[in-house]
Amino acid sequence: MVPEAWRSGLVSTGRVVGVLFLLGALHKASAVVRYEILEEREKGFVVGNVVTDLGLDIISLSARRLRVLSGASRRFFEVNRETGEMFVNDRLDREELCGTLPSCTVTLELVVETPLELLSAEVVIQDINDNNPTFPTREMKLEISEAVAPGTRFPLESAHDPDVGSNSVQTYELSLNEYFALRVQTREDGTKYAELVLERALDWEREPSLQVVLTALDGGTPARSATLPIRITVLDANDNAPAFNQSLYRARVLEDAPPGTIVVRVHATDLDEGPNGEIIYSFGSHNRAGVRDLFSIDLVSGVLTIKGRLDFEDTKLHEIYIQAKDKGTNPEGAHCKVLVEVVDVNDNAPEITVTSVYSPVPEDAPLGTVIALLSVIDLDAGDNGLVTCEVPPGLPFSLTSSLKNYFTLKTSAALDRETVPEYNLSITARDSGTPSLSALTVVQVQVSDINDNPPQSSQSSYDVYVEENNIPGVPILNLSVWDPDAPQNARLSFFLLEQEAETGLVGRYFTINRDNGIVSTLVPLDYEDRREFEITAHVSDGGTPVLTTNISVNIFVTDRNDNAPQVLYPRPGQSSVEMLPRATPAGHVVTRVVGWDPDAGHNAWLSYSLLGASNQSLFAVGLHTGQVRTSRPVQDTDVPRQTLMVLIKDNGEPSLSTTATLTVSVTEESPEALAEFTSGSAPREQNKNLTFYLLLSLILVSVGFAITVLGVIIFKVYKWKQSRDLYRAPVSSLYRTPGSSLHADAVRGALMPPHLYHQVYLTTDSRRSDPLFKKPGAASPLASRQNTLRSCDPVFYRQVLGAESSPPGQQAPPNTDWRFSQAQRPGTSGSQNGDETGTWPNNQFDTEMLQAMILASASEAADGGSTLGGGAGTMGLSARYGPQFTLQHVPDYRQNVYIPGSNATLTNAAGKRDGKAPAGGNGNKKKSGKKEKK
Repeated sequence: MVPEAWRSGLVSTGRVVGVLFLLGALHKASAVVRYEILEEREKGFVVGNVVTDLGLDIISLSARRLRVLSGASRRFFEVNRETGEMFVNDRLDREELCGTLPSCTVTLELVVETPLELLSAEVVIQDINDNNPTFPTREMKLEISEAVAPGTRFPLESAHDPDVGSNSVQTYELSLNEYFALRVQTREDGTKYAELVLERALDWEREPSLQVVLTALDGGTPARSATLPIRITVLDANDNAPAFNQSLYRARVLEDAPPGTIVVRVHATDLDEGPNGEIIYSFGSHNRAGVRDLFSIDLVSGVLTIKGRLDFEDTKLHEIYIQAKDKGTNPEGAHCKVLVEVVDVNDNAPEITVTSVYSPVPEDAPLGTVIALLSVIDLDAGDNGLVTCEVPPGLPFSLTSSLKNYFTLKTSAALDRETVPEYNLSITARDSGTPSLSALTVVQVQVSDINDNPPQSSQSSYDVYVEENNIPGVPILNLSVWDPDAPQNARLSFFLLEQEAETGLVGRYFTINRDNGIVSTLVPLDYEDRREFEITAHVSDGGTPVLTTNISVNIFVTDRNDNAPQVLYPRPGQSSVEMLPRATPAGHVVTRVVGWDPDAGHNAWLSYSLLGASNQSLFAVGLHTGQVRTSRPVQDTDVPRQTLMVLIKDNGEPSLSTTATLTVSVTEESPEALAEFTSGSAPREQNKNLTFYLLLSLILVSVGFAITVLGVIIFKVYKWKQSRDLYRAPVSSLYRTPGSSLHADAVRGALMPPHLYHQVYLTTDSRRSDPLFKKPGAASPLASRQNTLRSCDPVFYRQVLGAESSPPGQQAPPNTDWRFSQAQRPGTSGSQNGDETGTWPNNQFDTEMLQAMILASASEAADGGSTLGGGAGTMGLSARYGPQFTLQHVPDYRQNVYIPGSNATLTNAAGKRDGKAPAGGNGNKKKSGKKEKK
């Protein structure tokens, strides 16, 4: 991709050489783009759209915080975050940046975040012809003997041009003259130098001196030039010139060699004698600028030594020209070249630059989370420039190298803020030189907290002892709970939980401070009311999600002496007179004072003492038993009525007490008579009460037995009457020959599913027994009904189904009286009685009883002289389910009754009594018949 500025001609090359290559990076491959730009471009000049060239998204560029990093001290380039264009930020002087290097490249690192990504860009600074060639001297002087033969060459001063390439010195020109010609030579590094070639022999006598002008031209457009006047003095002849033993010398020297170190020794000889044979060594005129500052040569010995400080990183190879001249009147010179190779030493320590730091890091950060990006630079070469980085061992961090001289700091183990909240990582960069040099930098990494620790307590349960009658609001317990998380996640809240069996206990007796966990009471505690409380303290932190801890707190109420003793005997408020016969001996137990203290322990220990008496000498009270005894015999002089006041005192601190008052009446009876009276009256009183209870029990048992016998007699009479009615029925009317069984479909209406319908078979002697067996019958009561009554007598059919019913095959108008209302239907909705008082059979027992009654009604119908169930339309059901319960309230089970072998006609008993024929269509009206007991 070629930027627009270059396509328009602002760049001489007119194109951008983009070199994209893949490198290992943090999250994805990083690319390098290469640009070329002329030096001395104005500030703000657009180099190219680096965002587009690197394939970045211009929309998210500002959010990813694009930055330009450069190893130089000046920021020559910047990137517009809005457009992605890279522009010139400072003056670009190629000669200042790169000197005489043939290629001048500025390397830039572009860092974008979210995710962290490293990109590279290179800008090649192209040279322009902005410098004129210059000569080191304003004038050059040559002394040439007239004896010099034509063709001899004389080196001339070389012009220096800071520009490189085609803009450097490309050629030399010499002014017109008749003696000399110019030859332009090329050095090994490509630079040009000029030599003056004698084409015609000089003649001192004809022309002792002459002057020519040397012009140096560069290759720029337009070309720049410099001139050097050369003053030539013609000398008298000196026959022999010095000569070096070799034209090229090579030497190697360490870059840290101190001044005075011998580099090489050059040697030249001259065949002349005397001053014409004495040689003086000096630097030639072709040397680069700065050679005389780094090296020196002995004029006599020709020893080349180090004068300044060499730097391998600046110049790796020095090319030195040395000339030798004799001391003759017309000295002639010889030239040689010395190549000095500078050997690198490890004299540069690595430099560490932290370009991006991700801090703070959550303590739950996954392994491999990128913390920082570091760039390390070592100016040395080879192994001396090979750098490795390391972090101290034992830390949860590691360094990996993704690009050359770039390192990524990542997490290698789980972090725990509660253990180490902050790391000061000392990162050491060390090269591979000898001795090794290192650099140290410190990266501070803070660990942010997450809520990963529940509240912790020094103990899981607390036992607290609180004295009763405590002051409400006074703290009784301070829970020691802490949370090792950060302050926000460690903010604790305290609550008291209710016990399931004791709801309201916490809110009535205790409270807890939500912030500091101090438990206090709301009301004074009472040992006599409750001695122990079990509550649970619920502690939650302020993190997300919330973590909690439960602590059991057992509160024991201790007793204090806050209850005075109570008198159990004699009862307070009731008069109690104890009888004491005269002449009672000493030690006689008159009575016993019984006291009780609601307190516990020592506070409930009671002691008794005689506080006051009509006669202090007559009575004594047991200290611990409370027994009142005579301390001496009762005398005739003692007053008949003695009043005693007994003090009952507990053992608490302070002690509480109460008094009991006794009245003792001194009688004339002897102790033996009194004992007999006492022992005889009590049994008589007890016998009197026992006789009353025995008579009452006998009466109750007799009444119960009479009721039971009466009930049994009534039940037997009912069963006998029912059996007699069935026995009186003629056999011919009940059965047809040769039928031997009575068949009936006992159907439970809509209360049973079809698969539970049964057929019941009765034998001729079934009036004295239950049905013999039953088996599954028809699947549908309708089918059974049709099959059973198909050939039935119409009168019997109407008596079973109702006055308005007709046998199958005969048309009869529908009878709406047989339809059930909502209140008459079985089930939940039909159980509401409404205005009627009858009840519907609602269990299996009632249903079975209903079947038995249907069979009994069928027997009565077959008799012809009895009513069908005791009333018209009731089928004997009104006696059990109420007078309002008629056949209209239940399904017509009579149509399921079929008596094989019988031609008897079932007639409506009510119709016979009323003298009405049971004709169809007259309706089946309700009749209040005589109710039968079941």
